[in-house]
Amino acid sequence: MSVYVKRSFLVAIIIVPLWARSAELRAQEAIDEIVVTSNRIPVPARQLGTSVSVLDSEGIESRGTLALADVMRQMPAVAASSNGGLGNATTLRIRGEEGFRTLTYLDGMRLQDPSAPQIATDFSNLLSSGIGRVEILRGPQGLAYGADAGGVINMTSRSASAPFEVNLETQGGAFGTRQISGNLNGQSESLDYFLSVADFDTDGFNNRVSDVSADKDGYENQTFHWRFGYVLSEAWRFDLVHREVDGSNDYDGCFGLSGPSADCRSDYGMQASRLGLQYLGEGFRHQLSYMRSSTERQDFTASAPTFGSQGEQTRGEYIGSLTALEGVDLIWGLDYQEDAANGVGRDNQGAFIELLSDFSQTFFLTAGLRYDDNEDFGTNTSFRLSTAYLLETGAGTLKFKAALGSGFRAPSPFEIQYNRGPYAFAPATSSALEQEKSRGWEVGAQFDAEKTHLEVNLFDQSVSNAIFFDLSGYSGYLQDKGRSASSGIELVADYRITDSLRASVNYTFNETNRPDGSQRLRRPKHLFNLGLSVTGFNNRMTVNAFYRSQAEAIDVGKLALEDFGVLDLTASFQVTEVLRVYSRIENALDEAYRELVDYNTADFAAYFGVSVKLTAL
Repeated sequence: MSVYVKRSFLVAIIIVPLWARSAELRAQEAIDEIVVTSNRIPVPARQLGTSVSVLDSEGIESRGTLALADVMRQMPAVAASSNGGLGNATTLRIRGEEGFRTLTYLDGMRLQDPSAPQIATDFSNLLSSGIGRVEILRGPQGLAYGADAGGVINMTSRSASAPFEVNLETQGGAFGTRQISGNLNGQSESLDYFLSVADFDTDGFNNRVSDVSADKDGYENQTFHWRFGYVLSEAWRFDLVHREVDGSNDYDGCFGLSGPSADCRSDYGMQASRLGLQYLGEGFRHQLSYMRSSTERQDFTASAPTFGSQGEQTRGEYIGSLTALEGVDLIWGLDYQEDAANGVGRDNQGAFIELLSDFSQTFFLTAGLRYDDNEDFGTNTSFRLSTAYLLETGAGTLKFKAALGSGFRAPSPFEIQYNRGPYAFAPATSSALEQEKSRGWEVGAQFDAEKTHLEVNLFDQSVSNAIFFDLSGYSGYLQDKGRSASSGIELVADYRITDSLRASVNYTFNETNRPDGSQRLRRPKHLFNLGLSVTGFNNRMTVNAFYRSQAEAIDVGKLALEDFGVLDLTASFQVTEVLRVYSRIENALDEAYRELVDYNTADFAAYFGVSVKLTAL
């Protein structure tokens, strides 16, 4: 038995007996929680045939991590890898798929980076400050979201029930880390608003094992985000969102250099805005939005020329829904998107329609089609079918579910440009890149009661003609001709043992294969996460323990990555209604581990923070 399996069994033994203590449970509110991500309109979770994980503001706050990627890496079926410390390239893989196949939204804005090679979400510059809710939709979701949707992460900023609320925080600790942040938010009958500012910097640590100078690689980030919503009348609502991010990080090994001359810096700037208008009638709902984002990157060192990239994305979107029909709800949408990288771009036009059954309170069906017309790669059709069946028992609600979906991704302008440019050579230049196509299915069951949530899902998904960068010969972008697959099982459990003690655990087994049968890079076969939360002193104090581990992953050259387990601890004490103090210990057991070959991770680190909250009723 491997060390990883032994560790996981020992941790599980602690909490499994506790689940046996549940008795006389009734269906909890969680199964009726409203989820937006799956169908683009609010739908109760009980009706979903797809798998969605939800993390609220309390869950985000309890984890305490500064990087949002470190919050989400503890969610079911989510694996993360980073090229060193904070600010360095970070990838989130849902069910084993690349991060650039996953769409990320914040307050309705797509957080895609058109200056990046695959127009991916830039998680390296995404802080957790100000985030109030996260929904993660797993599996191919090309239906409602269009190209690139191998999964969807939908986030919203914090909200308040009071007319006026101010949150001010400061924290610091290991590696010379400091963050000062504040947000102002509130709502009234016709107005809601949110304003957030965060200033972060760290001296960091040496990111790369092969860096002989062993210098510290620091990172700075300034993030500004605001959201404004106004109810024009009983049916009409207006929304405006704006976001700006400036980041600068040090890293090693740029431009293929080695030694002290390979010490480099990357500057990142992003601006994004979204304007939205909604009509919320009794039976009709219409949403119209326009969004524009721009990003710019500069990488440079004293001994090499500067390399830069610029990108712009423009997107217009309309979503309509009709819920007044007998036995069925109807959702439809139109969208237009234009992506440009370094002055070269293309557009994509899409339309979709989806039917949601409404004839039963226990049996639900959805079926939908999407049509895309890409300027470079022609037309594509995506689909999704899903079903859910509810069975009420004396102990709680049992749900059986299943879903089948597809999607596609056209090669990005950056990938096409690179293979046509001066730095590419054979085999990358020998043939033109083709579009990727994805398909996946899942079947599962879940049980929800007053204190318990249990879930099991079987999944299988694949990408045909997957595009990847040639990390062996550095010739450019290549394609795996054939089917690159991920299949496995997810187990999720959450149990409130007592009013003051709660346990949560998830485990994912994921078998990944390239067309030649070899394992896909940086996809652990085993992911395990355990969380314990204890409250006391009249709910004024909360202590959390989070253990995460992974096993059986490989990197470039089929080099095996060692199995590891990391324990993080957080504690929070509400001194007064206004003042809260908190602390965090990351890697409490000082585990030496690597998520990528030749890249270091942080060792034992402690942090301390103070939060002030002022509310006007």
